[in-house]
Amino acid sequence: MNIMLSAAVVAVVLIIGFGSYKLGRKLQEKLNYLTTVSNLVEYSKDIIYYCELKPAIKYRYLSPAINAILSPNIAEESMKNPYTAFERIHPEDLPLLQKKASGDIDYSKPLIQRWRNDEGEYIWFEEYATPIYQHGEVVAVQGIIRNIHDKVQLQQTLEYRASHDSLTSLYNRGYFESKLEQYNQKNDVSAAIFIFDLDELKAVNDRFGHKVGDSLIKEAAAILNDFSGEDYIAARIGGDEFALLLVNTDPEYVKELMREIERVIDVLNQNEKRPFKINMSKGYAWTSTSLGKMEELYIKADNRMYREKNRKRIQSNSLR
Repeated sequence: MNIMLSAAVVAVVLIIGFGSYKLGRKLQEKLNYLTTVSNLVEYSKDIIYYCELKPAIKYRYLSPAINAILSPNIAEESMKNPYTAFERIHPEDLPLLQKKASGDIDYSKPLIQRWRNDEGEYIWFEEYATPIYQHGEVVAVQGIIRNIHDKVQLQQTLEYRASHDSLTSLYNRGYFESKLEQYNQKNDVSAAIFIFDLDELKAVNDRFGHKVGDSLIKEAAAILNDFSGEDYIAARIGGDEFALLLVNTDPEYVKELMREIERVIDVLNQNEKRPFKINMSKGYAWTSTSLGKMEELYIKADNRMYREKNRKRIQSNSLR
């Protein structure tokens, strides 16, 4: 009887011990899994966060990846002062952050924003945020924020190259024509087109070489670029041909602008040390309405430029 009892006790102990072993192993596996996840979050290059919005804004977690991008101690600063993000965000992106904090935003779309680092440079980020609801109200938000600065800069560089002339940094013909199409088909504005053509580029190239000729092109471009602004653009539309496109303007201003451009060129040409002068044939045209008129406007300005160029050629031939 005692032997049977002892055997039963041993069996129970073995069962309990085996059960405890299995339970301990499961707990250890769970712990190992959580440790792995924790390491992934802690050492991720992406910024991972959990932030309470109600009753007050407060970070519960902010991964240290942000320290390497913006400032060495910004994670700790943000835990103490959650409004650090509001202080460092680009002014144009502040409304986006305010909407996120109030829960008044489409969380299904990525949030593109810029934050300032310690050097004063704004870094581009892409954020995917998930709202946490309680009783139908957003009380917290969690998300992943990725540094996309290099990607955005590359995209901006490619867009710049696609729309600008590499020699002069003016807009190129493709961009100029896209703006003509915009005002011809979509936006009705008063508009003017100026066409300029360098008269003696070939002679400069033949006498001084193409590097000097390129300098002449860049100098002419710089003159026109000084007159570009919010409502008008300067473009190089050919080897020796340039254009100005003005919108929301009037005939008197257009005439005054042409006189001012001519005055600037005259002042430069008075420099006796110049090896050559800047001579450009010019033509312009204005319209009070742009819809359906831009091609006609361009042709009119171009024809006036060529008439002036032909007059100069005839005068030059008569003096020989």
